[in-house]
Amino acid sequence: MLLAGELYINGEWKKSKSGQTIEITSPYLYEPIGNVQAITQKEVDEAIDFAQAAQKEWAQTSLQQRASHLYKWADALLANQEKIATVIMHEVGKSLKDAKSEVTRTADFIRYTVEEALHMHGESMRGDSFPGGSKSKVAIVERVPLGVVLAISPFNYPVNLAASKLAPALIAGNAVIFKPATQGALSGTKMIEALHQAGFPKGLVNLVTGKGSVIGDYLVEHKGINMISFTGGTDTGLHLAKKSAMVPLVLELGGKDPGIVRQDADLQEAAKQIISGAFSYSGQRCTAIKRVLVHESVADELVALLKGEIEQLVVGSPENGSTIVPLIDDKSANFVQGLIDDAVNKGAVVVTGNQRKQNLIHPTLLDHVTEEMRLAWEEPFGPALPIIRVSSDEQVIAIANASEFGLQASIFTKDIDKAFAIANQIEAGAVQINGRTERGPDHFPFIGTKGSGMGAQGIRKSIESMTREKVTVLNLAL
Repeated sequence: MLLAGELYINGEWKKSKSGQTIEITSPYLYEPIGNVQAITQKEVDEAIDFAQAAQKEWAQTSLQQRASHLYKWADALLANQEKIATVIMHEVGKSLKDAKSEVTRTADFIRYTVEEALHMHGESMRGDSFPGGSKSKVAIVERVPLGVVLAISPFNYPVNLAASKLAPALIAGNAVIFKPATQGALSGTKMIEALHQAGFPKGLVNLVTGKGSVIGDYLVEHKGINMISFTGGTDTGLHLAKKSAMVPLVLELGGKDPGIVRQDADLQEAAKQIISGAFSYSGQRCTAIKRVLVHESVADELVALLKGEIEQLVVGSPENGSTIVPLIDDKSANFVQGLIDDAVNKGAVVVTGNQRKQNLIHPTLLDHVTEEMRLAWEEPFGPALPIIRVSSDEQVIAIANASEFGLQASIFTKDIDKAFAIANQIEAGAVQINGRTERGPDHFPFIGTKGSGMGAQGIRKSIESMTREKVTVLNLAL
């Protein structure tokens, strides 16, 4: 059965006045599974007008009232978990188990967002605490919502990474214009159906879908948008940064996360963590380990361990619970294959993999990758892992920091002092010691540097980015 996605504007489901839709094709069924509406710019205007009106009233509601709606939303997601997870699987090719976990994690995220907000308080400041200050002045500092938040989510976590924008925005008193990735919009629609069941005020959350050429820049440059939260590719993020002008912006972009393996590492544990970090969901994660920098003295042993682990991975349809599934589309598969071919043509050794059928690429391990190869620097967003052999910690740091990206890094070693010494010099938002690169827990700050992003996420940080401080000064009669 084909899914017919509709717009959700002012609390109502409707078709676009454009009369046009965008077909969604499953990355592994290789057939259409539904369509979403191609919205007009006038309908964007209407959605933002409704959001602005609803936000003014929402901002005046108590935190407990907002919390009640968010708790109901979390409950509705879990009540519809099977249906939502099935759509996620069909639309983005994620295994049903992982899709169900995504829905569960999303409900947990929403609840934790509420709890975090309930424990965030303002502050008061006395004027006489500053030299030359006045005893007659007291400042009350509180956080107030920014207004209308534009939330733009990616395909790979179409529910979780969407809710990680919506929940903080809503609990903080904002309204939301939600623009999901086109491949992921059916899953995003299911998430909004659950939100609709929670009884939020009409117009507070509006779902818009459409062609980027028609509504992309129009949304970003719209005077009614007060903040933008985007997760996606670095090129798009750079474009948004140029277009958004003075509007507050949080960007979660790409990465080229290194897995650093020192000569004293527990190689078996390192191999397991690297495989999990590099190949889960075919490597279609911004935090995936995307290159291994290993000391030459232990490289042969590590490569042998990685080869053994990779060849045990289940490859195929997500309906079979496969770890390695077809990439999101042919364009993505072509890009990954191009990186592999470039490395092989320049002397890299294929340890295992380099097999392809349509957009399904088998997990590929390439040894003796050098800095002249594209795979050493470009983000594949697919199951291709390069091994770069190094001779010192200094070389590791130099190669890691030469990247345009700076999201995360992993360091595997038994020497904690060395681990912290390297971590302190790595240009990244987060460094994992003896563990894979990954997002979370969700209340931890999530930060990207350089081409990997701007601003900070994580529940508290997200709430702070979607609010501003406001000072009210009380003048006391003495």
